Amino acid sequence: MDLRKDSPELKYLSLLSKKFKNIPDTATEIINLQAILNLPKGTEHFLTDIHGEYDAFNHVLKNGSGSIRAKINDIFQDSISNFEKKELASVIYYPKEKVEYVSKSMVNMDKWYKTIIYRMIEVCSVTASKYTSSKVRKAMSSDFAYVLQEVLYERRELPNRKEYVESIIDTIISLGRAKYFVIAISNLIQRLTIDKLHIVGDIYDRGPYPHRIIDKLINHHNVDIQWGNHDMLWMGAALGNRACIANVIRICARYSNTDILEEGYGINLLPLARFVIDTYKNDDCKSFRPKDGSSDELMAKIHKGISIIQFKIEGEISNRHPDFNLENRQMLHRIDYEKGIVKIEGKDYKLNDTYFPTIDKENPYKLSPREEEVMEILTRYFLNSEKLQRHLQFFLTNGSLYLKYNSNLLYHGCIPLNKKGELQEVVLRGVKVKGKDYLDGVEEIVRQAYYFQHQNVKNSFEVDFLWYLWCGQNSPLFGKDAMKTFERYFIDDKETHVEEKNPYYTYCETEESCRMILEEFGLNPNISHIVNGHMPVKTLKGEKPVKGNGKLFVIDGGFSKAYQKETGIAGYTLVYNSYGLKIISHDPFESVEKAVREGKDIISFTRIVEDTSVNRIRVKDTDIGKELQSQINDLKKLLICYKRGVIMESYN
Repeated sequence: MDLRKDSPELKYLSLLSKKFKNIPDTATEIINLQAILNLPKGTEHFLTDIHGEYDAFNHVLKNGSGSIRAKINDIFQDSISNFEKKELASVIYYPKEKVEYVSKSMVNMDKWYKTIIYRMIEVCSVTASKYTSSKVRKAMSSDFAYVLQEVLYERRELPNRKEYVESIIDTIISLGRAKYFVIAISNLIQRLTIDKLHIVGDIYDRGPYPHRIIDKLINHHNVDIQWGNHDMLWMGAALGNRACIANVIRICARYSNTDILEEGYGINLLPLARFVIDTYKNDDCKSFRPKDGSSDELMAKIHKGISIIQFKIEGEISNRHPDFNLENRQMLHRIDYEKGIVKIEGKDYKLNDTYFPTIDKENPYKLSPREEEVMEILTRYFLNSEKLQRHLQFFLTNGSLYLKYNSNLLYHGCIPLNKKGELQEVVLRGVKVKGKDYLDGVEEIVRQAYYFQHQNVKNSFEVDFLWYLWCGQNSPLFGKDAMKTFERYFIDDKETHVEEKNPYYTYCETEESCRMILEEFGLNPNISHIVNGHMPVKTLKGEKPVKGNGKLFVIDGGFSKAYQKETGIAGYTLVYNSYGLKIISHDPFESVEKAVREGKDIISFTRIVEDTSVNRIRVKDTDIGKELQSQINDLKKLLICYKRGVIMESYN
């Protein structure tokens, strides 16, 4: 330890002494931190590919992927019936709704409250046992903080203390505060069940309520996000990238979810609707009927109109940035408009739709005056949507392209590999990069895009690059050779629809490749894992979520209702607690109403993929533990300085 007067270390310790002013203060903090290191690690919860399915997401968040029901089973075992366990779980998930439902038919509500509250206290005590009393106190509702602290930490087995707790609960019920107390305990249990929430990409698109999901995440106590390709598309739209805006509107129209734009974000689609009604009034837009099977003609016209606009704008960006290598995605100049065919890789394909009233055959990528007007208006709406801009800020503040956390590597899409299974070398801003360097460079561009947009830099490389991340060949979020949107809409021959996946998706099945990726990101492959989204696990076809001999977990299994027919389930989630790693598969969520009325939970099946119950993981074994140990080491140095008189104690 360098204790010379001008040493940086002594200067730092002098600053630290402003907070811990003397030996008693410093020693107390060391004792506190050392004790925390020996607590069990907090539970981490991993979700991915939520795709706007708010109700299912909200339920999985409330039940901790089955963690709360498992606690109830462990605590009460055979002492209460299965019906009572279901009822207790239902109260914890939806306290307000459950109390209101029960009160309609319950004769003796006070008795019901008393039974439920005692059981909830038992669950809460066990849930809180892995945290310091200080952390638990901070998580409590301010209205009931004192009462909760008393009932959780009192030794109720002692006769006089038992009467004390009973008196507290009786008073709460007699004052008509039982409902609110039940809500407070429920919220505390839910909060303490999951210490850290990881969203491994794709909150947006397909489902109807991504904005509600983000509102909930903004209020979550501890969450991070690894950006997905659909998230990046909306981030690009929020920054005014017109190709991203067109794609966002197209996907909303495709799934009949334009309420996301109009009601969720206040983006008025009326100018677009007027345009398509005039332009496509004689077109049934048959190929553009929404995915839900509805016959909504206006939605079909919006869908087609914005798709044509999208193809034009994408062609313009591709010409502007030849380094994106997306010229093979430009289709409009390949069409023979008289014959109704398009030439792709030297072969002619018949178009199933030849009505293109806005396309100038001599300049097919130029927007018509009305299209230009519509896009100008829509861009202003996206840039001026207060809620969308707030959500963009949340993504930038709490998000990243990848995350290293507690020896796990989290990312949504892929780490681009070449056909030999080696890290793919990519030219980024004129420099060849690969692996971690490539992802670091991409994330830097994303953050710069926000800066350049707010500096009113038009058509910047950075903002345009967000569109590339949506559909570019070497995008770590997309992971395919091409996005065949045009072909899927206009060509019936399905051979043109094939999108070849990056070799990553073959090599990630092998332990060798997973270990190579973990090492690339500075993680020990003997103890580390990859947590991946983006790839729906088709259980109906025998696909498994665990790959690479246990080194990689794919937890996209079908949150999106649109994919559940293919996957056979309603999603995978991952739980990492002090006992190890567990993958949980979920059946579809039916409704909040059934959860409240019938205690209907999502049926979850747990698979333990790494068991550490023999050597339970402590806080000292985590990233936070390493930070705390570093603080302890600094405090011990400060203690030495006080004892040697190098730094003087203060008792003011």
